[in-house]
Amino acid sequence: MENQFLIDSEYLSPEALERKHRLENDPTSRTDHMAYQPGMEQISPEIRNKVMDQVGTYDYSTYTARDVRAALEHETCSMEDFKALLSPAAAPFLEEMAVKAQRETQKHFGNTVYLFTPLYIANYCENYCVYCGFNCYNHIKRMQLNKEQIEHEMKVIADSGMEEILMLTGESRAKSSVEYIGEAVKIARKYFRMIGLEIYPVNTDEYRYLRDCGADYVTVFQETYDADKYETLHLKGHKRVWPYRFEAQERALMGGMRGVGFSALLGLADFRKDALATALHVYYLQRKYPHAEMSLSCPRLRPIVNNDKINPLDVHEKELCQILCAYRIFLPFAGITVSSRESASFRDGIVKIAATKVSAGVSTGIGDHESKYTGQDAGADEGDEQFEINDGRSFATMYEDMSQEGLQPVLNDYLYV
Repeated sequence: MENQFLIDSEYLSPEALERKHRLENDPTSRTDHMAYQPGMEQISPEIRNKVMDQVGTYDYSTYTARDVRAALEHETCSMEDFKALLSPAAAPFLEEMAVKAQRETQKHFGNTVYLFTPLYIANYCENYCVYCGFNCYNHIKRMQLNKEQIEHEMKVIADSGMEEILMLTGESRAKSSVEYIGEAVKIARKYFRMIGLEIYPVNTDEYRYLRDCGADYVTVFQETYDADKYETLHLKGHKRVWPYRFEAQERALMGGMRGVGFSALLGLADFRKDALATALHVYYLQRKYPHAEMSLSCPRLRPIVNNDKINPLDVHEKELCQILCAYRIFLPFAGITVSSRESASFRDGIVKIAATKVSAGVSTGIGDHESKYTGQDAGADEGDEQFEINDGRSFATMYEDMSQEGLQPVLNDYLYV
């Protein structure tokens, strides 16, 4: 599987090419992916141990149609029921799962669907993640927005009517320091009522600083909960440390963030076990921090710059729908986001069943919202995208489409007092 992710090396220096090949082919040249690096805060591994204990004993081939029927009949979905709903035995019951998931969604969220847009403010990265377009060995156009450019991008987005923004960076402390991100959050507070962050994991005190700057929630992709597979995909950088990334959401809550988001990137490893781990990560943290808002995303791999062969293995739309329905039945109060990685038709359907939040007016590039929103070409002032999106609808189009589907688009429901 690794070979499908290898990045075009045409533009690398001989020294960089040698280092890249050594990392790919010689595991002894890599740092220990389970060892914390200097400066990384260590917290209790209690949640991590609970999740991985459950995943380690999960054999989805043992579940039967009888187990799935029982899970669907139960008023409350137990952990064992959830495991059955993720299993291959549940595939013939997808329609019944969708009906039950839709009932739970309507009970807790009504017919609302939340809209937001992401804003990438930098694409510099110090990690070598072999499936990601931003990785440090990929030859792409790098860019970091300055304060004026950040404010301009935010004004363009806000003028479209959007009230929630998710700010993202590549994983580089050198180019996207916590202070730089904090200043971007302060600017965002002038234009948006809800501010999310999807950045490299940081320590509790740094999350507290970002909260004080105005951030509301933090989303972290674990990518895969399979530590052994994780080691073969993350070959260099701070992201290589699997447990530090796992514990990011808890550190964010310890730092006072109001909400946290969770996700595995489906298609990197065994998607059923990754889906189980993601949901259990939410389940256990929700019980430890009952005041916090919890949400899940369910992204699949997408092609990247210099490698159009990257796509999820074995995770088709039916499997994705099964996972999302199982999430909703097991975690009825959790928000579920479906990103623009998926097709318009899939997103239009799943928001009626299980999802509660979708992105609109999406760009995964740097500094190109004006060109995408207004048609004016910024040319040299744009950086390359992290991955290809599938649903490129504008905010206005998405809002209208959701309304026509009988849903109530919501831009923000949080009041500061």
